[in-house]
Amino acid sequence: MFPRQNPPTLSDSFSSSSSASTSRFFPYPRLRFFSRIRRFLRSKSLSKRYFPSARFEKETIEMREEESLGLQKSVKRLHFGTWEEKEAAATEIRRLAQEDVKTRKSLADLGVVPPLVTMVGSPVVGRRRLAVQTLLELANGTHTNKALMVEAGLVSILPKSIDGVDESTMHDFARLLLSISFLANTQFPLDPTEILPFLVAVLESDSSSIETKESCICTLYSLSTVLDNSGPLINGGAVQSLLRLVSEKELSEKALATIGNLVVTLTGKKAVENSPVVPESLIEIMTWEDKPKCQELSAYILMILAHQSSVQRQKMAKAGIVPVLLEVALLGSPLAQKRALKLLQWFKDERQTRMGPHSGPQTGRFVMGSPVNERETVEGKKMMKTLVKQSLNKNMEMITRRANAATAASNLKTLVLSTSSKSLPY
Repeated sequence: MFPRQNPPTLSDSFSSSSSASTSRFFPYPRLRFFSRIRRFLRSKSLSKRYFPSARFEKETIEMREEESLGLQKSVKRLHFGTWEEKEAAATEIRRLAQEDVKTRKSLADLGVVPPLVTMVGSPVVGRRRLAVQTLLELANGTHTNKALMVEAGLVSILPKSIDGVDESTMHDFARLLLSISFLANTQFPLDPTEILPFLVAVLESDSSSIETKESCICTLYSLSTVLDNSGPLINGGAVQSLLRLVSEKELSEKALATIGNLVVTLTGKKAVENSPVVPESLIEIMTWEDKPKCQELSAYILMILAHQSSVQRQKMAKAGIVPVLLEVALLGSPLAQKRALKLLQWFKDERQTRMGPHSGPQTGRFVMGSPVNERETVEGKKMMKTLVKQSLNKNMEMITRRANAATAASNLKTLVLSTSSKSLPY
């Protein structure tokens, strides 16, 4: 029989003679776990040794001992305590995780992630939300901790339905998924099929707040930046959910950007084409003068849909896209103007215009000078003149309304009476 060994105490971590004695206990999980705590506290204390006096140094050692004792108890309770003790431990760990990235990584090294992930699956609302908030703090600024959460099975225990999930917990879940979604651009594998049901459920829910939906759309955008994820996202109904939200100005820009990543694929283009709100909703967005970025993204998606597709161009023409394009070509941002002019070129005369492989419809070449070609040319010019005239009249009316709203009648009268025509700059 071996003599009974006393468990190592906290003071052993500050003694150089204890390294040999504690190495014999490393095969035991709990002792190996406590050694990690001592290493964490030792590394943390090195950054605090800048006090010039012995009194301050003594106070630092006492504070370090108190912190080590508190951390040791918290991590131990999180692993082996009751549910009430685990909740108290999670609260303390959440507080410590707010300090810096180094502390968050050290806490993850102590093995706090797996029990917190287990708490996420708890049916108790308060306990589940506390675990999600703690994991959110631990994931801040470190891909390693995010990968540990995925390895612990976090995405597999996400609620597939949001029935019974309160808005606050739903919002915290959405923020945590947004943080984890940045792993999509790393070499760590992240399966979007496990995350998508929760995201789609939130986007289609009427009870979800704008902030929660925005976090879910940003998560979809992060996943859509990887081409391999486009198939699962499209098949999971992400495109249809996003198209329902493009008309909401608070969410439109991020939703359009995500659709723009998915529409470049063949399946994504078909999914957008088959939507009942296309192209009307995209054409409506082109009229948002206060949202130039949305205009640019909407024009980009319309260009992809109209490219080498006479069916889509006919649908757009029936929906009244040409006057809108003329307005954007005159008053839009430089990028929106460029895209609107390209679309107008495709609509001008499909049979006459000879497009390159990148420029939309492909047509045969007509012999110049033939009677049919001359007649079609005259009709095309008349049509364009009429459309341009209508657009200019509309723009002049709009500019006049803005000028009348911006300038009061009294100011205008004063300007006319006090300023001669020669002094005007134009």
